[in-house]
Amino acid sequence: MKIGICNEMFNNWELEKVFSFAKETGYQGIEIAPFTLGEKVDKIPQEILKKIRELSSRYNLEVIGTHWLLVKPEGLSVSTNDKVLREKTADYLCKLVGFTADIGGSLMVFGSPKQRNIAEGQTYEGVKENVKEVLKKVLKECEKRSIFLCLEPLARTETNFINTAAQAIDIIEEISHPYLKLHLDVKAMSDEQKLIPEIIKEGRKYLKHFHTNDKNLGGPGSGEIDYTPIIATLKEIGYNEWLSVEVFDFTPGPETIAKQSIDYLKKFNP
Repeated sequence: MKIGICNEMFNNWELEKVFSFAKETGYQGIEIAPFTLGEKVDKIPQEILKKIRELSSRYNLEVIGTHWLLVKPEGLSVSTNDKVLREKTADYLCKLVGFTADIGGSLMVFGSPKQRNIAEGQTYEGVKENVKEVLKKVLKECEKRSIFLCLEPLARTETNFINTAAQAIDIIEEISHPYLKLHLDVKAMSDEQKLIPEIIKEGRKYLKHFHTNDKNLGGPGSGEIDYTPIIATLKEIGYNEWLSVEVFDFTPGPETIAKQSIDYLKKFNP
């Protein structure tokens, strides 16, 4: 397993400083949140995309892919009954596929809780059909650009749609596309009524990406979640992809978060 880090914690840092620090600290990859670079992904200057590729090569630091896909622009939705808005959202996600490929990434984590919520008057099954319609269109672009789209189950405090790995797997199996995979997040899994190792084993067939954090919103090792059985289970199922550090409480500062997180993960020789 390789260890990566998400870039949004490095708020207002120059790109070169982010890459330099991540490499110096021992990370092997960086995961990009597009909203940190611009309001709309198709308006981000080509010079920035070129800079990311150049820095990736210079520092021998892999660009893992993208996450927080629909934070900006506002108003998008994959779950809405408004077909025009769903099509607009699908078109934007297709642009994100191109962006991800152009910066050297290989996957996109689809979380975006607010943009997939079940609204008043909607049913779970109805929203599932809306979401599947959008994903099928986006997956055509994913196949063209060799980008994996990874569905992320999220806690009930964040969204009311796809709260468990089983629900994500249900959609993955119904669509049955080689570029549609499963993403798991430790904080989100801690909200399920199952042990985390059990969830990992159930998702082993589709698991493509993994976020490390704690239910206290900090980095791995910062709270009460013990990673010993988590890493052991990932090794048991033969997972050899990324352990990517994604935190939500930036209070300790990016340097402290990054260093403490990788030191903790390295204890397990992942």
